[in-house]
Amino acid sequence: MADTKREIERKFEFTKASAARRGVPDLTGTAAIAAVSDQGTVDLDAVYYDTPDHRLAADGLTLRRRTGGGDAGWHLKLPVSPGVRDEIGAALSDTIPGSLAALLRSRVRGAGLEPQVRLLSSRKLSHLLDADGALLAELSTDTVRAERGEATAAWTEVEVELADGVDPQLLDAVEKAFRKAGLRVSDAPSKLARALTETDAATEAATEAEPGAEPASPPVADPGDGTAGAYVLSYLREQRDALITLDPAVRRGLPDSVHQMRVATRRLRSAFKTYRKVLDRAVTDPIGEELRWLAAELGVDRDQEVLLERIQTRLDELPRTLLLGPVRSRLRTWNNTRRSGSRRRALAVLDSARYLALLDSLDAVLDAPPLLKASGGRAERVLPKAVLRDYERLAGRVEDALAMEPGGERDLALHEARKAAKRARYAAEAATPALGKPAKRLAKAVKAVQTLLGDHQDSVVAREALRGLGVQAAAAGESAFTWGVLYAREEALAERRERELPDIWTKTSEPGLRATLG
Repeated sequence: MADTKREIERKFEFTKASAARRGVPDLTGTAAIAAVSDQGTVDLDAVYYDTPDHRLAADGLTLRRRTGGGDAGWHLKLPVSPGVRDEIGAALSDTIPGSLAALLRSRVRGAGLEPQVRLLSSRKLSHLLDADGALLAELSTDTVRAERGEATAAWTEVEVELADGVDPQLLDAVEKAFRKAGLRVSDAPSKLARALTETDAATEAATEAEPGAEPASPPVADPGDGTAGAYVLSYLREQRDALITLDPAVRRGLPDSVHQMRVATRRLRSAFKTYRKVLDRAVTDPIGEELRWLAAELGVDRDQEVLLERIQTRLDELPRTLLLGPVRSRLRTWNNTRRSGSRRRALAVLDSARYLALLDSLDAVLDAPPLLKASGGRAERVLPKAVLRDYERLAGRVEDALAMEPGGERDLALHEARKAAKRARYAAEAATPALGKPAKRLAKAVKAVQTLLGDHQDSVVAREALRGLGVQAAAAGESAFTWGVLYAREEALAERRERELPDIWTKTSEPGLRATLG
């Protein structure tokens, strides 16, 4: 697979035929553009692939096989933000490269990818240069013909793509110059999106004429109807979509992607439990168990990453006089041993039939939700009861832990309280669109408890790891002094967090804070 290329671009179209005849204005003198260098014209032939129901297009992704130009091959474009996409390339071949197909597996699953649209483009290319002759951006004027079965469409569009490291404000200056010349920012985010839109009328007419064509899917519930079920389903869809969107990011090894994917699984699982009066647990509990499995599998690498970062931070805080022996090389060896094969394991999970079946189950429960009687009640009456039920569960665990003597059993109790805090926070966050500020305030208060308890639990885990590092160092004839110092510091931090907990909990347990939900 080729290196990923970050595209920052803006597409334009002519507003009138007269503007199209005049063509693209000379941008020399616009912002830092000192010269426009003509690079000639190339012919491009691109076939775009998607599922029959256009799942990639619906999420703003494009997969194409293109010949012509300087970058012939397969290109997968993943949206990052408006006007920004990551393009991942692979060498030209007759079949879809496995490296690209893997990045689409969470969306495609068993549907298959097939040619959907062919775009034939004649591209006039220019380079926008600064005063030193450095490339600022590429300016392309494309005359496009789209072919989709018997339907065709044609148009001309203009695209400006920034070179690496160029300030995106250049696009604003170009847009201002273009507006004066009769061009506006295109409504279509990509050529494929425009091709689908402009050929849809003919394609849909042909589909409707086919005998046995399946009817359109029924509309899904919208939070606008004010029911508890609508709000819960909307939240679950957000988390399901996050899970699917984060899949390729995890495969690419993007920062924080594993953590965010685990968060989505936890939010889904928590919502199934919290809102058990809204959705039938006989249906959702098995899915929840599969979500637990996925989070655990993904956590093998993530937990080690967090632990390593914590220990490295603690080492950086120590004076050099307390760093005895090859502590950093010992830490690297320990980390490499523990992480060996963990990424391969995570990718194997994402490629497994079990994982894809989980995604299908989530789709099924959202397409035909097992709603209970409470789902039809007003959200402002049903959701507070569910949130407060989780809060009371948290209160019981915190109070039980605080009543214990310091030690291993108390550590376990505080860990259970941390998990309860996370669930109560997720419950309040899920209810915030319906309940507003009261739920948001409760979520913020509970998050403070979760953060404190999380730091305490991370210290418990770190102490166990530091003890192991000390044992390894001693066995290798190295000084174990530094690992002992770090152990003592973590122990002191955990004790400090335990002393802070009653004050933090008092703020969370204010009666007025909970009363506002009712």
